[in-house]
Amino acid sequence: MTRRTPQDLGIAYLKRGRGKKSVAIDLKSREGHALFLRLAGKADVLVENFRTGVTKRLGIDYPALAKINPRLVYCSITGYGTTGAESGRKAYDLMVQASSGLMSITGEPDGPAQKAGSPLSDGIAGTFALSGILGALYQRTRTGKGQFIDVSMSDCLVSLLLDEPWDCYDDLGLPLRQGNRIMRFSPFNTYPASDGTVALGAATQADWIALLDLMGRSDLKDSPNHMDPGWRISNNGEIDAIVSEWTRGLTIAGIVERCTSRAIACSPIRDIRDLDRWEQLRHRGLLTRATHPDLPESKGPLAAGFPLKFSGGSISVTSPAASHAEHTREVIREWLGEDNEETLGAA
Repeated sequence: MTRRTPQDLGIAYLKRGRGKKSVAIDLKSREGHALFLRLAGKADVLVENFRTGVTKRLGIDYPALAKINPRLVYCSITGYGTTGAESGRKAYDLMVQASSGLMSITGEPDGPAQKAGSPLSDGIAGTFALSGILGALYQRTRTGKGQFIDVSMSDCLVSLLLDEPWDCYDDLGLPLRQGNRIMRFSPFNTYPASDGTVALGAATQADWIALLDLMGRSDLKDSPNHMDPGWRISNNGEIDAIVSEWTRGLTIAGIVERCTSRAIACSPIRDIRDLDRWEQLRHRGLLTRATHPDLPESKGPLAAGFPLKFSGGSISVTSPAASHAEHTREVIREWLGEDNEETLGAA
């Protein structure tokens, strides 16, 4: 998409820029670089996601800024980290999902590798970065010193993936790609209903017994095989066939209602376009509309608010994304106590 007017802003920015201030500085000019260093001297935290080596070339890497502000917490987010043979490679979410192994385990057993529908590595790395920054700030209250935090998108994604013993699958004779199935339980998959598909799982023996009752298959309680969790996992195809025979004769709502009555985990596969109609999210107050800073009354794209709820406070994201450089003068005045054209000219 091309910009049609100077006021055009991308949807991603309208979402991600909410509640933030916009300052524009030309880091490649001598005056802009000097201004940036003065602002960094006042900062608590700096987060950057340049490719490894760029900040050093610009003269704004951690060693340079730590000399100015030893209390600074400096967080670098890159595709593969700031060290190692591949540290300088450019990366986006697709490449990180590919290199980390996530794509190799996503999809049907007989199908090609697939990426996850959402750019997971971006959000996961950002979440880990937040955790690291908070930890560094807490440590600073004891030591008085800041530090450098090296966040690798691939490291973060791999650390979550390896919660599952993928390296043991070959020894167990299991394909890495399992579709929607969870390998540790059976049944635990998606199943056809008369009007769509549901996700349903029996994670405990009590769940399986309750499901047998719902399905009218109490006869299987007398089968040593069907009551053995290990046998069910090894013979998951047979178990899925039994469950599918039951679900096919019911609507999604009927399956969910029956499973919920027996505390069995079950959910419709909700279309992403229907999230704003999900009453649970409305009750939680999660969803909002991102608006354009110049069109505050417009109905913008759907966006999420802050997902955590605090008993001691309230967090809301109500202000729209800022216009480009909207707060440059304000920040320079508040941080540096300056409000002159010479200083602003460096921005």
